[in-house]
Amino acid sequence: MSKIKPSKGAPYARILGVGGYRPTRVVPNEVILEKIDSSDEWIRSRSGIATRHWASPEETVAAMSVEASGKAIADAGIRPEQIGAVVVSTVSHFHQTPAIATEIADRIGAGKPAAFDISAGCAGFGYGLTLAKGMIVEGSAEYVLVIGVERLSDLTDLEDRATAFLFGDGAGAVVVGPSDEPHIGPTVWGSEGDKSETIKQTVPWNDFRVGDVSQLPVNERGEIKFPAITQEGQAVFRWAVFEMAKVAQQALDAAGISADDLDVFIPHQANLRIIDSMVKTLKLPEHVTVARDVETTGNTSAASIPLAMERLLATGKAKSGDTALVIGFGAGLVYAATVVTLP
Repeated sequence: MSKIKPSKGAPYARILGVGGYRPTRVVPNEVILEKIDSSDEWIRSRSGIATRHWASPEETVAAMSVEASGKAIADAGIRPEQIGAVVVSTVSHFHQTPAIATEIADRIGAGKPAAFDISAGCAGFGYGLTLAKGMIVEGSAEYVLVIGVERLSDLTDLEDRATAFLFGDGAGAVVVGPSDEPHIGPTVWGSEGDKSETIKQTVPWNDFRVGDVSQLPVNERGEIKFPAITQEGQAVFRWAVFEMAKVAQQALDAAGISADDLDVFIPHQANLRIIDSMVKTLKLPEHVTVARDVETTGNTSAASIPLAMERLLATGKAKSGDTALVIGFGAGLVYAATVVTLP
């Protein structure tokens, strides 16, 4: 017989507050077209993207996260020192160690919470949300700050016609806390590692060690290129459209609701064509508000869902208490979907 006492957490968890930060610089397609042979019409027709935000040197991963976190904490109506854990999803923090979560926790005045980073690409927010829910129900934290943040402009090859227009920067954050009712449904998540080559970094960091650099990619001027994100666009599109609609439906089923019960749909903001195809496949009713933040924010990977959530609430297109289906999917290939009540 175990001598360990049972955990005393909350019966359920919910999102209590949300905050976002978009860099001040807005970059239209015309800037992208300076380096690639394309057109504004082609970019909009293929992705739906008209503008994106790029961070300045001062708008670091930590700085953007602190701004978004402060808004989320205020929105939740709690004090920073009540945060028991900080979970940061990012692929663009370039220090192998320490985790950027520890710096963010200190800068927001959270005291000494658990703090760690996760790498789950565009599904990272869903992964972090699931971990937060578990911590609260298990009892290891009363409030958890979940942050999705990226500076993907640092990992964009502006000469790559297939990806140069896709990515943007920003940070989104939510505070997850205790609840007497279920407001975060079961998560449907997973990975398909056999497809890992479809979205990847061009070259690993250790290829830049002193040695033979002749195999490293170079630009038109013969200069060695910094690692960037590359993808097989058609393969990713087909997977997202056909497979992720199934995962989204599974999340609805797990939550015990149908598409008719939804108020809001917040998919990862990867591509407007993917979003519209998923809406059609899921047969979402006309009354469901669909996040299309990608048009002006671009693909911000782990930040895209909380940023889209924050904008819908700020503009009144969604309201507190609405039932929303959220789904993230990307490099790995990984995915995570769940149904939540909006804060």
